[in-house]
Amino acid sequence: MTPMRVALRVPVGRPLPELATFIGRCEEAGFHGVGIHDHPSSGRDAYLALALACRATQRLQLFPATSSPLVRHPLVLASLAHSLHEIAPGRTYLTVAPGFISTRSVGQPRARVAVMREAIRDIRKLLGGESVDFGPTATRLRNRSATPTPVYLLAAGPRMIELAGEVADGAFLMVGLHSASIRAALRHLEQGAARAGRSLSGFPVVFVITLGLGSAEAGTRWVRSWFAPGQPFLAYPSASNLYWLKEAGFELEPTHDPAALGEDQARQIADAFGLFGPPETCAERLLQAREEAGVEHVFLFPAHDLERCYTMPEAELQAFERVIRPRLGG
Repeated sequence: MTPMRVALRVPVGRPLPELATFIGRCEEAGFHGVGIHDHPSSGRDAYLALALACRATQRLQLFPATSSPLVRHPLVLASLAHSLHEIAPGRTYLTVAPGFISTRSVGQPRARVAVMREAIRDIRKLLGGESVDFGPTATRLRNRSATPTPVYLLAAGPRMIELAGEVADGAFLMVGLHSASIRAALRHLEQGAARAGRSLSGFPVVFVITLGLGSAEAGTRWVRSWFAPGQPFLAYPSASNLYWLKEAGFELEPTHDPAALGEDQARQIADAFGLFGPPETCAERLLQAREEAGVEHVFLFPAHDLERCYTMPEAELQAFERVIRPRLGG
């Protein structure tokens, strides 16, 4: 059996040369990939960070986590994607999403399904050498690769997941880790593909999994906490999390008071939502998800609140290298 592929979310939390060095350590630790979050308001550019990371690594898969077509125009995203391909052929891909912090920083709401559909189609056409009309202007990329860079959609809600199956080259699914939630999400992915007459054979699916290292009670603490004032941790980055928890048997309101959750309930929710606790427990939970739901590729998203969203995942890197990777058979 092939080892599970594990990528890590890394924020632009250090000067870019230091960030590239950290990502080089991620490769040494055995990660399959690294996604760098695209928050222009941080004052550091994700694509410059990715370019430096390409030069600091040899095999690591690298991608933005994630870019919004409302913040970066589809033409700009296509050009950036091709540029990364020239630096590290076959090791980069584009990941787009409706947006949260990045769109809010430019005074925009998240992109709707129709906006994401048009953006993904435009980006894929440009990367494939086709001309795209932007208003009265027809535009194409003057330089492109023979093999277009894949465009993945990070999807949290059912309609966005269906869109991924309909128009994207791959999907990042933010649906938790419970087998019932995963099965429900995959059904939506199939529905989107069927609508477009596509087959999902060979279609890459990456599960975005919240990782909260700590004691056995770490999950309970996170589930009963707030991401930001008025926003429960469980509703970040999208209240769609609650939809998938309902599929797993836990019904919560978007405005629920996390502190009111009972300890046993919170513990069960944490197990359905992500990976929490000591590294040994997290590794066993991943193996369980592989056996029960066929999970083969995950993107670890270190748990954080709004104030700590730029904290570097040093503990997560060490836990993966020393404990999680060996237990996964890497």
